Amino acid sequence: MPQNIYGRATAQIRGGDAMPGIQGTVRFYQRRDGTLVVADILGLPKSQTGFFAFHIHEGANCGGQGFQDTGSHFNPTNAPHPNHAGDLPPLLADHGRAHMEVLTGRFSVQQVIGRTVIIHSDPDDFHTQPAGNAGAKIACGIIRKIV
Repeated sequence: MPQNIYGRATAQIRGGDAMPGIQGTVRFYQRRDGTLVVADILGLPKSQTGFFAFHIHEGANCGGQGFQDTGSHFNPTNAPHPNHAGDLPPLLADHGRAHMEVLTGRFSVQQVIGRTVIIHSDPDDFHTQPAGNAGAKIACGIIRKIV
């Protein structure tokens, strides 16, 4: 576990009806220098590039057709894409597996508890508004505080 942790949260990722084999965990660690996000995902589908957009969304549950209840990207400052607080680097899958770690100052663990993590079917293009033309929402998890 990373040093100097001040808060923790986790999201259990599950694929939707179209991609039920996707599963994994995204962990959030609050540190003095930002929030460390650690993703371990299995069962990602083959894709042309191997990249999958990865975002925090504002919604509080993974309900609705195609995870529609997750809403838009978490964006408390109304910044343009890709400067939303919830915009994260893409996942890169190898044989269906992806591991990613990133330290960000865009949000604290406390700010994202109760929100959702989404994996999209396509890579983020980092310029199309409002969400990077990232394709369908294929997996989701609710961010929960670890006590």
